[in-house]
Amino acid sequence: MHELGIVYEVIKVVDGYVCEHGLSRVEKIVLEIGQLSQAIPRFIEECYPAAISGTRYEETRLEIIVVPAEGRCKQCAEIFNVVEQRRVCPKCQSAYFCLVSGQEFEIKEIVAC
Repeated sequence: MHELGIVYEVIKVVDGYVCEHGLSRVEKIVLEIGQLSQAIPRFIEECYPAAISGTRYEETRLEIIVVPAEGRCKQCAEIFNVVEQRRVCPKCQSAYFCLVSGQEFEIKEIVAC
């Protein structure tokens, strides 16, 4: 499960931010994870307690925002969820699209007290 390594890297980035800005406590870390990213939100949530155990982030909550995998049809410009629609435009039935979102993995916000 590579999600534990991902969570450790997130904590490392957060720690760098905390040190750089002289913050004393982080209340919440908000992640944006795309539907098509290589990270599975449920596994990230399950690994999080182990990654923060024994650190100054033990009281820090994790919030995950799942970004839908949206594509723009190359034929009719319809924007649709490529996962839910099985990669076929619901408007014109074309299978040709450009991915607009869904591969993200970002630290969206670090909420400090």
